[in-house]
Amino acid sequence: MNTSPTRPLPVIQLRVPTDEDAFAWHRAFADPDVMEFLGGPAELSLYEEFTARQRMHDAQLGYCLWTVLDGEGEVLGFTGAQPWPREKEWGPVGEIEIGWRLGRSAWGKGYAYAAALATLDRVREAGVPSVVAMIDEENARSSAVAERLGMTLAKRFPLPGGTRQGRRYELTLTRS
Repeated sequence: MNTSPTRPLPVIQLRVPTDEDAFAWHRAFADPDVMEFLGGPAELSLYEEFTARQRMHDAQLGYCLWTVLDGEGEVLGFTGAQPWPREKEWGPVGEIEIGWRLGRSAWGKGYAYAAALATLDRVREAGVPSVVAMIDEENARSSAVAERLGMTLAKRFPLPGGTRQGRRYELTLTRS
């Protein structure tokens, strides 16, 4: 089910990730379908480090990958923005990447779009001039969210490993 202009967006909340969110993210992302384009499910320790890094980003930058909660306060996944990691040997080093990842139970209900819209508002307020989204070309759901946000497909490129292609979407954030 897609969110249409005639149907209101679902109620979401964004919060800085807590220690407990590492466990919630680990559970939500244990589904191989959720992690299909991200190398498969990961160990809990990855999410413990990941949530700690996001708290640091929020404290230093004013934005991070926030935990997404539904209207009842249930953790759905995350959305937000972070600097592209300098240690990666590919990608938009020095740029701010926007991203989203939700557990399968939240798919198709408008949560990713609603959370990504809230993210754009927050990073714009933090003074971020532009964002990119790096998406596996086969990930039609994420590409649809990027396009719905008004992001422009700027480039197609080979992903590390050489067997798949990626898409780089860009969006300039200007105040209206």
